[in-house]
Amino acid sequence: MENKEQSNGEMKESKAMKKKLNWSGSLIVASLTGAFGSSFLYGYNLSVVNAPAVYIKKFYNETWERRYGFSVDESTLTLLWSITVSIFAIGGLVGAIIVTPIVKFFGRKCTLLLNNVFAVTAALLMSLSLLAGSFEMLILGRVIMGVDAGISLSALPMYLSEISPKEIRGSLGQVTAIFICIGVFTGQVLGLPEIFGQESRWPYLFGAIVVPSLIQVLILPFLPESPRYLLLEKHNTSKAEKAFQTFLGKDDVSHEVEEVLAESRVQRNTKLVSILQLLRTRAVRWQVVTVVVTMGCYQLCGLNAIWYYTNNIFSEAGISHETIPYVTLSTGAVETVAAVFSGLVIERLGRRPLLIGGFGLMIVFFAVLTVSLTLQNTVHWLPYLSIFCILAIIASFCIGPGGIPFVLTGEFFQQSQRPAAFMIAGTVNWLSNFAVGLLFPFIQSGLQTYCFLVFAAICFAGATYLFFVLPETKNKTFNEISQAFAKRNKVSLEMQEMNHYAGERKSSAEQESNFTSSVDNGETKKGIV
Repeated sequence: MENKEQSNGEMKESKAMKKKLNWSGSLIVASLTGAFGSSFLYGYNLSVVNAPAVYIKKFYNETWERRYGFSVDESTLTLLWSITVSIFAIGGLVGAIIVTPIVKFFGRKCTLLLNNVFAVTAALLMSLSLLAGSFEMLILGRVIMGVDAGISLSALPMYLSEISPKEIRGSLGQVTAIFICIGVFTGQVLGLPEIFGQESRWPYLFGAIVVPSLIQVLILPFLPESPRYLLLEKHNTSKAEKAFQTFLGKDDVSHEVEEVLAESRVQRNTKLVSILQLLRTRAVRWQVVTVVVTMGCYQLCGLNAIWYYTNNIFSEAGISHETIPYVTLSTGAVETVAAVFSGLVIERLGRRPLLIGGFGLMIVFFAVLTVSLTLQNTVHWLPYLSIFCILAIIASFCIGPGGIPFVLTGEFFQQSQRPAAFMIAGTVNWLSNFAVGLLFPFIQSGLQTYCFLVFAAICFAGATYLFFVLPETKNKTFNEISQAFAKRNKVSLEMQEMNHYAGERKSSAEQESNFTSSVDNGETKKGIV
């Protein structure tokens, strides 16, 4: 009995030690640096335009009057401002579309580095627009910044999923969402009147974009490229082994190399798959549908509507107009804490509970918020309940729906399919973002406070789909995840191998032979894995 307890204790200690070893210094630095110059800037640019909105509109009006000799009418000013805000999503869509050939040619890390050209260019255009007296520079800067965001929200999750061990893949993947939240919060803080939220200082809010980009450019070049990219796409075994050693913090990486090669034997080729080819591949049909659903719900679940109502709800609660910017910081703080919490527990609880549970909690709080907003003029304490619901909805979103869709996209697909999958995910993400910005004012105008019931219905539909379709992917390899979907896709793992791009089997077999011979383990098997 004592020996059994001792054995169990040693096993637990071994697992804890293994998990600790997974977090090497290089892995942490790569994830933090990559996210700081990428998803952080996406979050920052979501919130940074809110604080100086009044001053930017005044700048538009003064520029118009100086050019044409009369003030711009209200409808034109509203249109210019709407374009300034929403055109960020158009740039994001462009970035999501062009990311696939870029990550294929330059690699994941180099794509993140080159993407800083867009960020710095956008920062210069937007920060100098007031000095140049050109609001077109600000709008163009927003477009270019959107392109940067579209590329980074695909390249960063791809990079993180490929450099992390499967035991911590979810936690590392959540770094994307955590830094989006930190970026939103930073934009709120820097927009305070005491910092850059003044008429003479608002250009500095956009100039600050340069700082994360420069930090990434200074640090990321000293870290390795994705080892999976090096091994499967560049066929460079020695560099891949060194990358694995750096990220895993150990010398013997033969197991990890063989695991990646096992994937290559199943997929039979490493040629980049197009979107059309991916959509036609039966073996990943439900994976693609799941990515579309999760990404669609990520944008359509109503969080943008919450930001729209926040100031009004705070005013109804008796908070003065001057104090609201400081109280709004609580939303950014809650968002960040919830995202960090999700990153800490995702490898214990799994993806399913956090994602489905997050949508479930949002449904509940949307329903309560609808009731409290409808009746808030009849009961004096209901505005405070509305504030609580807003914070609860934000927290519910960030513990699951706010980050896990990016993790799942990296986990569902094999190396040759991943860029196309992220292009699909990014396209759905940005089109949904644009649709919300375009349609929400009409929904809000027609339904008033009942508009939240529309978002509750979307959350319910998403949660129901995920409950019946989504398998748990925690600690699973690509092959294991494919097997979990195989029955629903009506294919077996063996059938996937036999039918996967049959026309390229000869070149694939040659690649496999090259891969296998490059690893000095004496194995030359070419059977089905």
